[in-house]
Amino acid sequence: MPESAAAPSSAKAVTACVLLIGDEILSGRTRDSNLAYIALHLNKIGVQVREARVIPDIEETIVATVNEVRARYDYVFTTGGIGPTHDDITADAVAKAFGVGIGYHPEAVKILDEHYKATGGEFTKARMRMARLPEGATMIENPLSKAPGFQIGNVFVMAGVPMVMQVMLDSLTDRLEGGATMQSRTVTGQIGEGTIAEKLGDLQARHPEVGIGSYPYYRGKTFGTSIVMRATDLKALDIVAGEVVALMREFGVEPAMGDPS
Repeated sequence: MPESAAAPSSAKAVTACVLLIGDEILSGRTRDSNLAYIALHLNKIGVQVREARVIPDIEETIVATVNEVRARYDYVFTTGGIGPTHDDITADAVAKAFGVGIGYHPEAVKILDEHYKATGGEFTKARMRMARLPEGATMIENPLSKAPGFQIGNVFVMAGVPMVMQVMLDSLTDRLEGGATMQSRTVTGQIGEGTIAEKLGDLQARHPEVGIGSYPYYRGKTFGTSIVMRATDLKALDIVAGEVVALMREFGVEPAMGDPS
């Protein structure tokens, strides 16, 4: 599996894992919005998020998890833990995961120094922590608040603050090589999922190349089921969508394409 950011050719799926790092997420104090943004953004360029984990600000946990997932997926994206406080330990933990040292990056120091001079803020020792990068890492630009993220190997380390994470993700996108883009189709009908569950299972068995999910919904006194199909093969996707339409009609239900209105 990859040790660098180079991904396989676009003929195959390119995969990613997202690590949301922070005790504040696990405690419920902070509500995460980063995962959905990252997954949607990456899917547009052909990178499929296959796994996401929320892990605490514990160095051993971060080290072990980063090493596990960077060997399994083409890319790893982390959010959180790169600020100026004592519990911002992600940079140190990632350096340890790669077996390298960590120190002040001259360009990062310059960027932050100029930023605080321009804004009238004091470039304190605590804020200097945000200029520390693992040896061999390259900066990820942060046009918003200037403190950079970084890339080392196939791991991209970003801020936890959603607006900052988003500009970092935008700035690193041209480093990524995507593969086959995941497409989806949704068929919705006023039918209980238990009614069609068995035949949906048969359909899934016949078409393992297409992921089929069943999602019930309730709108007042009206209920139904949305069947969501996902695949990189558009032809296979359309075939399965057609079979789901036919299946609903077998039960006397006229389906609609898309989510319930």
